[in-house]
Amino acid sequence: MKLAKLIVAGAMLAAAPSIALAQDSSTGTIKMINRLSGTIAIQQTPNGTVGESGGGAMEQQFNASATLLDSVHAGDRVTFTTSEAGGKKTITKIERQ
Repeated sequence: MKLAKLIVAGAMLAAAPSIALAQDSSTGTIKMINRLSGTIAIQQTPNGTVGESGGGAMEQQFNASATLLDSVHAGDRVTFTTSEAGGKKTITKIERQ
C-alpha cells in the first residue's frame, strides 16, 4: 500500500512541471490586430541562432481580450505570454518593449 502511495506521489510530482509549461513566453512584432474578431497576428522572433531552425521568423494568430488588444498597435515589438486550451492559443499577458 505504501509503495502505491509513493508511486502516485511521484507521478504527481512528475506531472507538475508540465502544468507550468502550459504557458509560453515569446517576443515578436505585431503585424495585425482584428478587434472585431478578438485576434492578433504576431511575427515571432526566432529563438537560438539563425539557421538553427531552418527558417525565419514565424507569424501566428492568437486570441486576445479587448483590453489587451487596446494596449498595443500594429508595428509594436512586444513580449507576450500565451496559453493553449482546446487547440486555440490565447494571449494572457502582453507588454510593449
